[in-house]
Amino acid sequence: MAKEVADLTTIDLFSDEKRPGRPKTNPHSRSVQVKINKRNQVKRDKNNGLKRVEFKLHQDVFERLDALAKDKGVSRGELIEALLVQSLDTNDIKI
Repeated sequence: MAKEVADLTTIDLFSDEKRPGRPKTNPHSRSVQVKINKRNQVKRDKNNGLKRVEFKLHQDVFERLDALAKDKGVSRGELIEALLVQSLDTNDIKI
């Protein structure tokens, strides 16, 4: 059987050839790496006393929060946390 350069299915024939690109440095696939990194991030957050909260907002409220966060030079999450703390401290909650 002849060696065909375009045939990449018989990788054993090409073991001596250098392939372009960065060499593989992690034994796990990308999807497994993402899961491991997310798990580590959750552990770091837990050790720092952080809890994850998720909620839905109307688009106009989201845009106002986003604009205010950019004006203040903070992330949207930091702004929301500051607004919640300020509201809880002043006990100024109107429902």
